[in-house]
Amino acid sequence: MANTLLSIQVIPKTPNGEDSIPYVDKAIEVIQQSGVKHQVNPLETTMEGEITELLEVVRQMHEALVAAGSPSIISQIKIAHNPNGISMDKLTEKYR
Repeated sequence: MANTLLSIQVIPKTPNGEDSIPYVDKAIEVIQQSGVKHQVNPLETTMEGEITELLEVVRQMHEALVAAGSPSIISQIKIAHNPNGISMDKLTEKYR
């Protein structure tokens, strides 16, 4: 069972003030390609896995955004860590 939930909102600066959504889409592609369980929400994406694995995905997201031309990125991150296990499904099942 996973021990960490990590929610991230990336706020990339764009080179010429253009729309940031294509950059956010690139960041989400990195998450999708990582294979970690995730859920895309309107204002952030939540990932489930091991803490080191998820932090590596965050690093790769930032690298992808820089490679796409973003001169800087701010990420707002929330981490819930429980060595005994944690899951998105368990935390939200009573609302579904």
